[in-house]
Amino acid sequence: MRELLRTNDLVRLSWVQAYLADAGIEAVTFDNHASVLEGSVVAITRRLMVIDEDYEQACTLLAEADAAPNYEDPAGQEDNSSRE
Repeated sequence: MRELLRTNDLVRLSWVQAYLADAGIEAVTFDNHASVLEGSVVAITRRLMVIDEDYEQACTLLAEADAAPNYEDPAGQEDNSSRE
């Protein structure tokens, strides 16, 4: 599995996961429980993961939807997304 997105923006996570599912790509959220235990502070962000075979297509879909991982949230905190 590869990390597609790292954020605490629950709306964005939900939207990206639904958008990918519509394209037939299953995405799984990691670190949900750890983030909740820490009170949803920015210390522990949630990660959206896809299988290796779907990674390139998922990146392309997000870029086309202008939801590329270089997203800055409205609170002014930069998203620490990884595309490696």
